[in-house]
Amino acid sequence: MTMIALGGVIGAGLFVGSRVVIQSAGPAAAVSFLITGGLVILVMRMLGEMAAALPATGSFYEYARSTLGDFAGFLTGWMYWYFWVIVVAIEAIAGADLIRFWLPGAPQWALSALLLGAMTLSNLVSVRAYGEFEFWFASIKVGAIILFLVVGTCFVTGVWPGWTPHIANLTAHGGFMPNGLLPVLTGAVAATGFYFGAEIVTIAAAEAKEPAVAVARATNSVISRVLLFYVGSILLVVCIVPWNAKGIATPYVSALSIIGLPGAARAMNAVILTAVLSALNSGLYASSRMLFAQTRNGDAPAVLAKINTRGVPVPAILAGTVVGFGAVVMSYVSPGVVFAFLINSYGTVAIFVYLLIAFSELRLRRRLEREALEKLVVRMWVFPWLTYVAIAGMLGILAAMAFIPDQRGPLAMGVAGLAALATIYAVRRRLGWGVAEGSGVAPES
Repeated sequence: MTMIALGGVIGAGLFVGSRVVIQSAGPAAAVSFLITGGLVILVMRMLGEMAAALPATGSFYEYARSTLGDFAGFLTGWMYWYFWVIVVAIEAIAGADLIRFWLPGAPQWALSALLLGAMTLSNLVSVRAYGEFEFWFASIKVGAIILFLVVGTCFVTGVWPGWTPHIANLTAHGGFMPNGLLPVLTGAVAATGFYFGAEIVTIAAAEAKEPAVAVARATNSVISRVLLFYVGSILLVVCIVPWNAKGIATPYVSALSIIGLPGAARAMNAVILTAVLSALNSGLYASSRMLFAQTRNGDAPAVLAKINTRGVPVPAILAGTVVGFGAVVMSYVSPGVVFAFLINSYGTVAIFVYLLIAFSELRLRRRLEREALEKLVVRMWVFPWLTYVAIAGMLGILAAMAFIPDQRGPLAMGVAGLAALATIYAVRRRLGWGVAEGSGVAPES
């Protein structure tokens, strides 16, 4: 469980996408990741509290449904599914590009299909197969980050042979905040999507032998490591590589090259490919379990509820694969319209999901205090004030997006996606489709 949680939060966004934040905010990109990381830690603590008390297939989908109502559950489930099937497509495309580092003549679409097929197969075999793959993928990613932290720290502090302390880049190129405070806040908005994925552990907990113990341990491990891995490694990168240098386009590869490690580019390319495969693996798992959970309440077609003899929801997994590959096809057929909409909307959708998680925790915590205090083995800190802080922070991110030119499009696309789901829900209710038959979490009294 711990490796699943860490694997979910350490993705290709850290290794590659972080360059966008660094190029905008300069060395203060570390502050951008610190701000967003703080919000993610609060959300993970809330999820740890709820999942340890009431492990349920579908996790926060069930909590939102039982505390905030059918509509909130419907939105949470489908937004989360939507987020991950788009991630599946993005990671399949990114993985194909990485493989072309070694096989430049191979067609991208074929490589994307191959990666999707391989990860689909691992999910179809069994839950254990998913866990085994994710354990090794996460181990490689975590090992690479730890190695980078050790080597980078030695280099920056002057312990590395032949080098003196190397921290001048923090202020040498226009200062710590070369472009002012606004890009730091903009970077915090952009970094939000990079952290998404740690919450998978609360979905997987329902299939663990001791879910309460497993989720408590895993969420605590994420809280202690997320700042070290993200903020610590980003800080080392901007110490080693000037934020405005061309090499910042590949931040970790460039940092290792400056340090002088041989074969850094090829080794890091392999690590990033591992991160991509991990995200693909996790995306198919998370989307299928969320889709499966929704069938129990009529929020998804009943045919997706079928499981095989190994307890694997095969139709739900295949649905994610088909839609994900459909999005890959759209990147070729309609890159400027359909695929652009998908890319621009999925990050905002992630923030909406986190908001619904926070509101659910407010309601569920009060119910548990009244009815089952003994189940609160993991507790949100300084409740309810830090929950309010998290909600205010996420609303602040959405508000900031409206005033940041580069973020207005993603905000508008995310709101459009939300409106589309609301319309589908209204039509569904009007026509009487999918009458709820119960939930994995008892309704609020």
